[in-house]
Amino acid sequence: MKSQIQLLTYVAAVLSIFGAWPCPALGDQQQQPFSFQVQKSDVAKAEKLADELTSLSPRVNRDEAKLLADCAFATVTKLRREYRMFGTPIFNNFLIYHGLRKRGYCYQWSEDLLIAIDALRLKSLELHWGEYDPNTWRENNCIVVTPKGQPFKQGVMLECWRHLGHLYFGPVASDWETYVENSAYARRVRDRAAGSKVSEHNHPVAFQSGVATKGKPGE
Repeated sequence: MKSQIQLLTYVAAVLSIFGAWPCPALGDQQQQPFSFQVQKSDVAKAEKLADELTSLSPRVNRDEAKLLADCAFATVTKLRREYRMFGTPIFNNFLIYHGLRKRGYCYQWSEDLLIAIDALRLKSLELHWGEYDPNTWRENNCIVVTPKGQPFKQGVMLECWRHLGHLYFGPVASDWETYVENSAYARRVRDRAAGSKVSEHNHPVAFQSGVATKGKPGE
């Protein structure tokens, strides 16, 4: 009997020790880190994009810049397969316009890329919606990345459509074409994404100047 009492006392003591051991709350546990598979041919480009983003401001977190770059290249590769890109960008627009492809217009590339990068919830970088020659058949869209709070014109543009689903990046400020910011449309894209809705708006289509389109809704 004495030995049983001693054993029970020992077990109780052990349980009390483990019960007092501090356990992190669920909200305090770190989320699983993002990881993206970048194609071998894009690894050096992703590093260069991360370097360019980091050089924009001392406030830019290098790890976040690298994460954004990897996400952008991996996402564009994935979309290129999903969109089934073929021929030239304008020929792809022709296929989409006639219902032979579901997505792949310039604004759809930018919408899907915006949503993918938004999911990273970066702290030192922010995303903007860029438009060239808006509300015409020549309109082109891109995503512009800037350090938090930095002007649109000082950012780096990410553009996919003109290069047949291969990511182009470079300064948004240019001597040969002018992109403008459309923050209202960026909000609409994010609102639709929150509701799990794909793009529902018509845009001008770049494959022939005579095509009549409804264009985007009023800004």
